[in-house]
Amino acid sequence: MAEYDRQTVAGRVGTAAAIDEGLRAHMLRVYNYMGIGLAVTGIVALALSMLTATNDPSQAVAQLGNGVMLTQLGVALYGSPLQWVVMLSPFAFILALSFGINKMSFATAQMVFWAFAAVMGISLSSIFLVYTGGSIAKVFFIAAAMFGSMSLYGYTTKRDLTSIGAFLFMGLIGLIIAMVVNIFLQSSALDFAISAIGVLIFLGLTAFDTQKIKEAYAENIGQEGLGKLAIMGALTLYLDFINLFLMLLRLFGNRE
Repeated sequence: MAEYDRQTVAGRVGTAAAIDEGLRAHMLRVYNYMGIGLAVTGIVALALSMLTATNDPSQAVAQLGNGVMLTQLGVALYGSPLQWVVMLSPFAFILALSFGINKMSFATAQMVFWAFAAVMGISLSSIFLVYTGGSIAKVFFIAAAMFGSMSLYGYTTKRDLTSIGAFLFMGLIGLIIAMVVNIFLQSSALDFAISAIGVLIFLGLTAFDTQKIKEAYAENIGQEGLGKLAIMGALTLYLDFINLFLMLLRLFGNRE
């Protein structure tokens, strides 16, 4: 009987160790997808900003209020109805992954995710025309440090963050409404409040989403589709990071 108990305990310990090892590998996969996605976005955004702005007046077609001169491509992307396609197209990829990933093959899901990251780069390329490169880099590292800390908390905490997640989701809805309202009000005070509250919301969502990704793995151990689960986890954390970065940039970014 004692021997049976020892074998049972050893088996449970071995199973727990295997689960922990699998979870670490899964989370590393999630962060790798997210990190590569951010790299793709950054490269595309920087490259496109170099193609849309010029220092040569002879090549400029238009000029922004901050003095940045645009090429023909810049006018097409930022000064024509095409700008709405550029801004809204990432949502199409988010919807495709969110509602259609179960019908996709793993390879297709990967391609859609990389395409989404590239399209986000096109959408975000305008920040290089508004903010200085130095401030963008500074805010990026601040956002990375804050994101990393909150994601680590979400991964290690024993506290159930479900109730906090529901509160944060309601806050996010309110934040979106306030941003729409401020399009018409153009209030600098409201803009500051939106950015500050947005930072808090997306920091909280980072911890909440990390815990949910961890729990989703535990519920799907040994099942097929863990690769697609990693892609969806990467998409979620990618959006948390990008929104945190943009909110911090509105607060601390130096304009051209």
